Amino acid sequence: MIVVVATIVVAGTTWGTSALAAPASTTTWLGYHGGGIGAGVAAGVRAVDTSARRWTSPVLDGQLYGEPVVVGDEVFVATENDTVYALSATNGAIRWARHLARAVPSDLLPCGDISPLVGITGTPVIDPTRHELFVMAFEIDHGVARHFLYGLDVTSGARMMRRVITTPTPDQLPYLNRSGLALDHGAVIYSFGGNYGDCPTYHGVVGAIAESGKGASTSYVVDHGAGQSQGAVWMGGAAPAVDAAGNVWVTSGNGSVTSLGQPYDHSDGVLELTPTMHLKAFFAPSTWAQDNANDADLSAQPVVLANGLVVATGKSGHVYLLRAGHLGGVGGQIATIDAGCGNVLDGGYALRANLVYLPCYAGPVAVRVTAKPATVSVVWRAAAGGGPPIVAAHEVWSIGNDGVLYGFNPNNGTVVQHAALGSLANHFSTPSVGDGLMLAAIARQVVAFAAR
Repeated sequence: MIVVVATIVVAGTTWGTSALAAPASTTTWLGYHGGGIGAGVAAGVRAVDTSARRWTSPVLDGQLYGEPVVVGDEVFVATENDTVYALSATNGAIRWARHLARAVPSDLLPCGDISPLVGITGTPVIDPTRHELFVMAFEIDHGVARHFLYGLDVTSGARMMRRVITTPTPDQLPYLNRSGLALDHGAVIYSFGGNYGDCPTYHGVVGAIAESGKGASTSYVVDHGAGQSQGAVWMGGAAPAVDAAGNVWVTSGNGSVTSLGQPYDHSDGVLELTPTMHLKAFFAPSTWAQDNANDADLSAQPVVLANGLVVATGKSGHVYLLRAGHLGGVGGQIATIDAGCGNVLDGGYALRANLVYLPCYAGPVAVRVTAKPATVSVVWRAAAGGGPPIVAAHEVWSIGNDGVLYGFNPNNGTVVQHAALGSLANHFSTPSVGDGLMLAAIARQVVAFAAR
């Protein structure tokens, strides 16, 4: 079992080095932003050296959209050509490669911005107790485009499981698994949105299926009413968050309902789902219909804090503070602030002490959350980077759309160090840490720096 649980310290003190002394050093990075290790935090890493690369991997057979994951002495990445690679953490050499299937040519899709192939887009997740890595592949199966969930042995790449994943409408071409996978009490949690351009008809989906691949899957469908569509669950590539009770948290994107004269359709919202995919509670801004019309929906992973507070944000630039036990439905937030981002906030977050580091295309934004009274406020805004941030070695790390890895001072957002990476496949690229390395995926390679 791998559970993502965020913790928070509610005192409004400055984050100093003493706060980092206790945790054991991060050696594994099992999924998106750690996949259960913590909220995008590499514990116990004292220093990252970006002055020189430790290694650069060989050129792989397709574009890299997901985050590198790590277990043992291997780094795993998956390509849009439906190939999974295990790389040596020592020198980046390919240990094994498993080509799963023929990926879907992008010219078959009704719209989208991934080209020339659409295969594995979301970040994989690893269950170390099963020695199994899970990926969602989009492939041509007997002449038809379908999504399959695979389980692979991390040691050899041998296939342990393959299961077709159905969508609410028969045509799977409009569906994209952009978000990372998560694990929840023996189940794989997955989600679907649409391709760039939101065409033609699809529905946002969050689903769960046993890690064995056996038995029926369960799912929750957004915008499932008569005549409704869209409501993507994509979160800028972030994985669904799983709390200590096993409940699953996601944000949903813009839906087809754009008039307040119609019932709320669970788009542009924070959705709390049970492990069996029943809607437990939801929040949506009172402007949800207008947000839908303007493509200004919630698009970042919700920050679920151990003290019962939740932070949500997205393309509108607003940051909402919510109460987990009472999300409040439409307009039910405790507080709302403007992130001052100047652009959209898409992707996963990083959390350390009482500071939440949010992704912003113009540069990460740090917000402080306090419990008594329940408040949220902007601490700083960075002027570089932009990809979903993580925390390692007393610094906040983000990959900019300029292909540069930036390390920021966590207290004020100034750039402490930076390193050129190269061209990226997408602007949601996010680094990871494991086995003594800081890792970043560029267009078709992985770049590693020393992290001790």
